[in-house]
Amino acid sequence: MSKPSTSTDTTDDAAVRLRSMLVAADSLTLHVPGIEAYVAGRHVVTGDGRLRVDLPAGCHLTDHLAQQRETVAMVEVTDLAPTPVRNRVRGRGTLTGWLAIEPTTTENDQDMVALLDLATAELTVEGHTISVGPDAFAAARPDPLAAAEADLLCHLDHHHPQAVERLCRLIPTRHLQGVRQVRPVRLDRHGVVLRLELARGDRDVRLSFGAPLRHPDHLGAEIEALLHQAHGCRSRRVH
Repeated sequence: MSKPSTSTDTTDDAAVRLRSMLVAADSLTLHVPGIEAYVAGRHVVTGDGRLRVDLPAGCHLTDHLAQQRETVAMVEVTDLAPTPVRNRVRGRGTLTGWLAIEPTTTENDQDMVALLDLATAELTVEGHTISVGPDAFAAARPDPLAAAEADLLCHLDHHHPQAVERLCRLIPTRHLQGVRQVRPVRLDRHGVVLRLELARGDRDVRLSFGAPLRHPDHLGAEIEALLHQAHGCRSRRVH
């Protein structure tokens, strides 16, 4: 039986969280001395743990790197809840290291690929910062739901409010007192997290799956198992 937990999301280690954030993020901010660039839809983490960023021809950062060839750099990524909740920031990641360019052939023959050789990384969640070394970052594997989490959460929130209401039956009554709204705020291989919004402040409650998911195809069965478990509980009204 799943046991609700109101603790902070620390089920996965910091390296996994960072890798998952980079998979899920649509954009990141890249800093090099004298330049700050907002990069959207152009990054991926390679198999050896380096961050790859495709830079378009003609931008300031591309021209700068073409001259410098390599430079110290810092990358910032923000983990945002995809559902309409207060305090959408779930975590922030920072990666620092050396950014170097590699020639690549494109239609323009001027675009370039930049690779960040990581020196250190940090994950900040609810005011707590954890350092991650390059070896741990390279060895970590992102959560199997990371790429699809936003779509899955929005689908659950928009199209299955009755399911969310049923899942609330798994939450102890004392945690629902004074709650004005409940929305799904996180979904990963370990379970689903519901955000309980109060008049002042919020509370996150994790409903754990029977076992960590190894593939997105297993999600439906685990959600059904939670709903089946909730079916045997008394209805608990959110005020």
